[in-house]
Amino acid sequence: MSESREIVVADIGGTHARFAIAEVADGAVCDLSQPVKMATADHASLQTAWEAFGEEIGRDLPRAAALALAAPIRGGLIKLTNNPWVVRPALIPEKLQVDSFILINDFEAVAHAVGAVEPDSLVHIAGPDEPLPSDGVVSVVGPGTGLGVALLLMRGGRTQVVATEGGHADFSPVDAIDDKVMAHIREHHTRVSVERVSAGGGLRAIWQVLAAMEGRSVPNGDDKELWAMALAGSDSIAAAALDRFCMSLGSAAGDIALTHGPGPVVLAGGLGLRLLDHLPNSGFYDRFIAKGRYRPLMEGLPVKFITHPEPGLFGAAVAYAREHCE
Repeated sequence: MSESREIVVADIGGTHARFAIAEVADGAVCDLSQPVKMATADHASLQTAWEAFGEEIGRDLPRAAALALAAPIRGGLIKLTNNPWVVRPALIPEKLQVDSFILINDFEAVAHAVGAVEPDSLVHIAGPDEPLPSDGVVSVVGPGTGLGVALLLMRGGRTQVVATEGGHADFSPVDAIDDKVMAHIREHHTRVSVERVSAGGGLRAIWQVLAAMEGRSVPNGDDKELWAMALAGSDSIAAAALDRFCMSLGSAAGDIALTHGPGPVVLAGGLGLRLLDHLPNSGFYDRFIAKGRYRPLMEGLPVKFITHPEPGLFGAAVAYAREHCE
């Protein structure tokens, strides 16, 4: 049995950065501290946020790190997708004062968590209520500021994770309202990707289209306020927009499952958690299985949600443990 070690784990997204201390040994996570969450807009860089974390917990930080970033991890300069920070891997040892580190995509981290959590941390949403297979592929999908996508390959109790940018595939309309949503978004963007519709900002675009059809206006407020109104269900247009969002997410999740396997889907993320009670009673599953000749196959795929409170942090620690502590 190897000696345990402490590492800093970070989950850096478009809106928030989360930091914690993890204890790892023998390829597994022994402990994960209470996370510190901060707005990325309040900090100039990863380094300043890192320093703020150390000040917050009042101790010297471990000299090892697992950093999960909402960005493609390649090259000498990493630009966060929905966040102005840039990360230069070659400078991390100097800037963060670490001797060993890993950099992984944020949803690569979540997929590591899916492969490591206990079965009771995966709750049933739709499809057959059965465990994830011990052999096969699992798609991990997370609507948030963007749409995170990763591929988990399971083989005989071992897991391998492949980071993807599936959320940036082209949006594919299914009906006349989808056509209107795509046309509306295209007025502002030259290309309409899946995450323009099936991530956090998609609700506003859908709401604007439905309100225009009814000759009504969208209430004032930022995306967070619109989501609160939609989830409250007190307005008919808001309720219709929320269901339409779930339908679009179902279409996207089904497409991703087909592309990767096909295989089961695990949803993740804070927005996914807010939708957890709504998804089973929405149009999500009808769209998930509506794949023409492949409908019978889609009906055999479980859809689950990972309930671990910090899958990005936990998964980053799992990835580090498997690379450095096995």
